[in-house]
Formats: sequence, C-alpha cells, structure tokens
Amino acid sequence: MKIIQNKFIKRLTRDKIVLSAIIVLFSMYIFIVFAGFFAPYSKYFSDRNLSYSPPSKIYIINQQGELCLPYTYNYERRFNPQTFRMDYIPDKSQKYYLKFFTKGQDYKLFGFIPSDIHFIGVDEPGRLFLLGADINGRDVFSRLFYGGQISLTIGFLALFISFPIGLLYGGISGYFGGKTDSLMMRFAEAIMSIPGFFLLITLAAVLPANMTSVQRFAFITIILAFIGWAGFSRVVRGMVLSIKNKEFVEASEAIGASSMRTIVHHILPQTASYVIVAMTLSVPGYILAESGLSFLGLGIQQPDASWGNMLKEAQEYINVLYRPWLLTPGFLIFIAVLSFNLVGDTVRDILDPKSRMKR
Repeated sequence: MKIIQNKFIKRLTRDKIVLSAIIVLFSMYIFIVFAGFFAPYSKYFSDRNLSYSPPSKIYIINQQGELCLPYTYNYERRFNPQTFRMDYIPDKSQKYYLKFFTKGQDYKLFGFIPSDIHFIGVDEPGRLFLLGADINGRDVFSRLFYGGQISLTIGFLALFISFPIGLLYGGISGYFGGKTDSLMMRFAEAIMSIPGFFLLITLAAVLPANMTSVQRFAFITIILAFIGWAGFSRVVRGMVLSIKNKEFVEASEAIGASSMRTIVHHILPQTASYVIVAMTLSVPGYILAESGLSFLGLGIQQPDASWGNMLKEAQEYINVLYRPWLLTPGFLIFIAVLSFNLVGDTVRDILDPKSRMKR
C-alpha cells in the first residue's frame, strides 16, 4: 500500500505545472487557517477617512539615499477640484516602520485560541494597507484571508454532504436494479432537472434579512449539496451495475452477508478511483457557485467577507480603471479554480490511464 502511495505521489508531482498548483492550493489553505495571524487587521476593521485608499507604498531607502528598515507613510485624502476626485497624498511628516510578529488587534486562532500576534503590522496611528482599501476603508489584504475561509471551504463542506448521499444512493440503485433502480433514477433525474443556480438565487432572495452570515453560509452549503448529489449517483449506479456480478460480490452473498454490507464493504470501495477524481473536479464548481451568489448579493453578506462579495465593488468600471486592487479576489478565484482543475485532471489520468489514451 505504501509503495502504491509513493508511486501516486511521484506521478502527481512529476509535472512542474501540477506541482505548482498543489503548492498554491496548500499555501492558500495555510493562509486561511491562520488568517488572523497573517492579516494585519480584522475583517471588521475600517478607517472611513481612508475610503478607497491606494496600496501603501513600502520604502527601503531613506531621504539620504541610504538603505534602511522598511517603512511607510500614512495617506492624506484631499479633494481635487480639477479632476473631481479624491487624491491620496503621503504624509511624510511621520514614518511608520514595518514590524514582524507584532502585537495588534485581538483574534481567535482556530476560532477559540485568543491571540494578538500578527505576522506584519505598524504602530498606531499608522495604517498598512498592502492591497489598498475598499469603500468603507477596510484593508483588502486582510479581508482576502477571511474571505478565503468562506470561498475555499464551502466546496469541501458541500462534498462531505453530497458525495456520501450520492455514493450510497447510486450503490443501492445499481445493486438492486429492476423497479427499485428505475424509481430511484427517475427521482435523481428530477433533481438533476432543477436549474441549480436559479434555484439558489430564488431561495437566497427569500431568506429572512436578519439571518446571520453563518446561517446563510450553512444554508447555501446544504442547497449546493442537495442539487449536486444526483448526477454523481447516476455515474456510481452505472459502475455498480458492472461490478455487482463479479466473483467477490457473489462470494459475499454466498456467505450470508446482508445487501447493505455487500454494497458498503465490497462494491462501493471499487468506485474509489472515480470518487477521488469527481471530488477533486467538483470543488471548483462549488467555489464558483458561492462566489457568484455572493457577487450578486445573495450569498455571504457584508460586513463578513467572501471573495464573491469583495469582488462586487469591482463591477463598476470606474473602480476597475482607478482602483484595480479591488479585482484581487477575482484573480484568487481564478487561481484556485485553475489549480483544482489541474490537480483533478492529473489525478484522473493517474487513476484512469484510459482517459490519457483517449486524448
């Protein structure tokens, strides 16, 4: 078993592009797990005087042209009557040196360990907005970490609900066959015929306005899982139809094993290769669904962060032209989805060599 695992890992990491995708995904999940540590500010921190502040400039050379410790300046916001826009001028009267592993705002590591140590920050009243600020003066860089906690975990949470249902449902349908199979598949096809995204929009629109973001997040996860298991169960059912007449299945039945035990312990494990591939390729779809809902204002609500609702501000062309840092969440969504697809495609080639031969 260990030899097989080593061969699998070796083949998975042989391609440098796929290896880069794995490193990117691993890094993303490390960052969101320790979001409070890596983020200079909390997701609720705001400075309304610095609405749409550009990214802080980091200086490593002082006025005398000498190399020095990195520092930054605060911005002063001034209205420009010629352009009718707010200009942000560095206030060079006070330097704020960057500090690492410094004390800052309180947060809870893993949700329950209190801490106030941040990877990077500056002393008050300095502001360190590495990727600028949004309309409410909130640090975009910090909110990217907290937004990733929603956008990158919703896919796995939905999988933990939909895949066990689809796996067991398809296994029972294929094993018993006949009228049971026909009835169960008609129900699965009815679920599949529901337009998933429009269902999510409709349900999200009628949710009570006083729902918390945690409740809304749980609701979206359950709905995504509910509409995602049917297609998966059909494929599993087809695989079970081709497996149930194998000798090991007949041997299990001959020794008196129950139908459920035969399905769970002998038939469904034979579908493991497909399940692994399907899970890897399904996560990007869930990420895009949540991001799309939040972008439309029907998912995670402000002031809680997700990459989708953070990207909503970038729908205005003025923000795209003059505040390109607001597009950063969209770039991260693209990178995450692309990385998952690259890894999933490679896993499919490894576990099913026929797929490579068909190309």
